[in-house]
Amino acid sequence: MDPNLPYLTLLILIGCTECFPDGRQQNGTRCYDYCVLGAGPSGLQMGYFLSRAKRDYVIIERNSGPGSFFNKYPRHRKLISINKIYTGSQNREFNMRHDWNSLLSDRPDLLLKRVSRDFFPPADAFPVYLSMFEKELGLRVRYGVDIGRIGAVRSPEGRRYILTDQHELDYKCSVLLVASGLWVPQRAEFVGSDLVEGYESISTDPEDYKNQAVLILGKGNSAFETAQSISGRAKLVHMLSSNPVRLAWQTHYVGDLRAVNNDLLDTYQLKSLDGLAEIPLDKIAITQLKEQGRSRSGAKKKVKKPKFYVTLKKYLRHQEEKNGSDATGEETLEYHLDNFSMRKPYDRVISCLGFRFNFSIFESSARPLNSDNAKGRLPRLTAWYEGADTPGLFVLGTAAHSRDYRSSAGGFVHGFRYTVRSVHRVLEQRYHGNPWQSTELSTTQLQSWILKRINEASGPYQMFEVLGDVILLRGSRCEYVEEFTLQALPRFSSLSGHEVSDHGLIVLVMQYGKKKVDYLGRGRADTEWTTAWKSNFLHPVLYYYDKLPTGE
Repeated sequence: MDPNLPYLTLLILIGCTECFPDGRQQNGTRCYDYCVLGAGPSGLQMGYFLSRAKRDYVIIERNSGPGSFFNKYPRHRKLISINKIYTGSQNREFNMRHDWNSLLSDRPDLLLKRVSRDFFPPADAFPVYLSMFEKELGLRVRYGVDIGRIGAVRSPEGRRYILTDQHELDYKCSVLLVASGLWVPQRAEFVGSDLVEGYESISTDPEDYKNQAVLILGKGNSAFETAQSISGRAKLVHMLSSNPVRLAWQTHYVGDLRAVNNDLLDTYQLKSLDGLAEIPLDKIAITQLKEQGRSRSGAKKKVKKPKFYVTLKKYLRHQEEKNGSDATGEETLEYHLDNFSMRKPYDRVISCLGFRFNFSIFESSARPLNSDNAKGRLPRLTAWYEGADTPGLFVLGTAAHSRDYRSSAGGFVHGFRYTVRSVHRVLEQRYHGNPWQSTELSTTQLQSWILKRINEASGPYQMFEVLGDVILLRGSRCEYVEEFTLQALPRFSSLSGHEVSDHGLIVLVMQYGKKKVDYLGRGRADTEWTTAWKSNFLHPVLYYYDKLPTGE
């Protein structure tokens, strides 16, 4: 008998019994059809759709409860997503246009207003709401599982993803749904960046900034939220970034500066001590000058708390040797530009530059590519939110914002709850043969149906220019497909399971006007129906195609 035969037989048996479906474990591996990474809002939202469809799934969360990001952020504990309880309407779909926090479900009572009735809710309310959502819907979440490595392998059944946790236990799935959000602080690298405090670790007690000069890097909501918190105690607050401030009410992008955080603009423009400036951050340097020596009596001088100076990298004499703490007076901006507004030193410099996707846990076989936009801090995705080079790996929630970065609301709960539903519909068609949900209508019903959607539907309203309704014309009948991802329109038939006839199709989408106007002036909107299509405010647009457009 071949002495190696028992070992060979054992290996074959292990290979045949590695794992079972429905999460049953064998040899340290749990297998599922779907693994959802992260129990934040997008992960729980997908969990709801998978649970309702009775799919084999698990939600994996490294912390002890859902939405752990919101246990710490925003640091000053007020959400800027509106919670408008009173709309004058009992229509659930319409009311979701003005509820930016609640997730989608078939439970009309499962809304954030059960936890908080504030228009801008406290951040602590959101994890409480998510926990309520998870428990009342019976979602399958495994807490305390910290995935440190994700790889992909080929098998006879196709591509599989393997997630390895802190105990070296494996979770294997056919489809990986990454809902881990953005939580790695975004850094700017420059000379002296090691002297900068991070938004994630600063004190939130305004008294700690009493009579201090503070420089904040960044002009987004986290930067202004911080500035607003400390401005009543700080001597002055200056804000520095590469670009001017962008106001959300001008850009229609909710990720830009919101009015609830912009008090510092008043103190800046109404000539108090605060200020804003623009310099590319890779051109600056943060230096400190320590005053230490001996007095005339020979006693050692008291070491003063170091001050931080902003200068330009080009003024440093030996840039390659600088560590940010040994600059001379001749290397400061005050020496070169005596009228520069930031020539005086600061007591603290704080970085508030947002967050990036955690690429570090992915092996090369499973790592999504970096996006071309958002400074590469997001994954690059197809129009249906699948990794551009990782088939079977989809990205949900805030991390999927590369598809509509700075152009719609896909990076926020009130937007991505609908894109998550779109991804689930793609999964149902691709893996289970269930076409995208649609309604068959006669053409005589179409006008009233379109008007109803324009006046009530929340998905196209929140995800303007990204999600739209597709109307498939079939002579005297038509098929109404709701909330399709319009960037994927050339792939409509394969993604939705619906064919386009020779009669063509109509696309209904909500759009803002493209003309630059006075956003609060008289010409900001058109009230005459014959010119309504020129309106700069959000309005419906109908497009007719005789056939599906091409990718170009």
